[in-house]
Amino acid sequence: MHIIVLENDPSSFRGGQERSLLDVCQGLHNRGHIISLLYRSEGDLLDKYQQFCVELVKVNNYRIDRHNFLYSLRFFFLDNIQVKADKNSLVYSNQYHDSFFAYTLALSKNIPFVCHLRLPPPPLKTFGLQRSIGMHGTKRLIAVSRQTKMDWVNQGFDKNKIDVVYNGINTQEFKPSQEVSLVKKKCSISQDIKIICYVGRIDKQKGLETLIRGLFFLKKYGINANLMIAGKPLLQDENYQKSLFNLSIELGLEKSVNFLGHVTIPTSIYQVSDVSVLPCFWSEPCPRSIIESMACGTPAIASRIGGIPEILTGEFQSMLFEPGDAQSLADTLNRFLKWKDLDPQLGLRCREHVLHNFNLDRMVDSVEKVFLKISELPCK
Repeated sequence: MHIIVLENDPSSFRGGQERSLLDVCQGLHNRGHIISLLYRSEGDLLDKYQQFCVELVKVNNYRIDRHNFLYSLRFFFLDNIQVKADKNSLVYSNQYHDSFFAYTLALSKNIPFVCHLRLPPPPLKTFGLQRSIGMHGTKRLIAVSRQTKMDWVNQGFDKNKIDVVYNGINTQEFKPSQEVSLVKKKCSISQDIKIICYVGRIDKQKGLETLIRGLFFLKKYGINANLMIAGKPLLQDENYQKSLFNLSIELGLEKSVNFLGHVTIPTSIYQVSDVSVLPCFWSEPCPRSIIESMACGTPAIASRIGGIPEILTGEFQSMLFEPGDAQSLADTLNRFLKWKDLDPQLGLRCREHVLHNFNLDRMVDSVEKVFLKISELPCK
């Protein structure tokens, strides 16, 4: 099968969905499928795509700009024409934002279009005509959690058209360290301090102020703990990061909260941490950071919201706390920070949970099945 992949910015700096797409494409290539990549801007993951894609096409725009209609229309369709396709091809978009281009491309080549739903839908008033046309032109939709599927169903999309495929990760890349003390020494981390980490974008949706306030309450229990925040803000959220700095100072935590910036491969961050935390308060679809942390044998504490409870199932439900509740987070942290002494097998059970439910092969298998099923359907 020939899969024409649409990506906006193939960069690890933006978040998990770009890395997940790369994993899917690499896995499909390893199974003998042919991958073509369309992209708008060059990111640090582009070199990895060059290693297995048969072609890479830089596209001017995925949308027609109504303020410069003729210019956009010209380049929009020139980009469309230069893409090669045959009867065994399909178009695969990594986000709903690019669906209009994806649909017109699929329509012009008489091939199917599949869109991955990695985010909840925007409000109807901001959805826009182009996105509406594109999204209703899909053959199938792939949601990364049942909650994300329901978010789109509630927006008016047919539930029978949406398959659920959970994110999976490379468990050979994310794995426990056998020498945690050496890794801590290398990172200049004291052995007697409990380490809490957050890995992800720094923006308001992630609820990092709840995490910093939770650390403040935790220290009132007499626990010596530091917080490592690995990530960077998108341009519009630089002021948010400044507010987090100021909050740390206000609460007297400036020596306990470390902003590490972007970390391309955060494996060592998870390995040296006692727990990771995702304190978001939006409908987080299927966060990779929870899965990566648990694959490294580090328990993940997270908000009870979005698709997160679909990851933290069974015994791991006790690691959930109510979104925005810093005291509840502190109480949960207090219960789990000493797990290495009280329940030393917990890390192993975390990893086994990921190996069984969120491994890379399982994700690629499920996406491939959707594609193969779609390719058998006649195009209208």
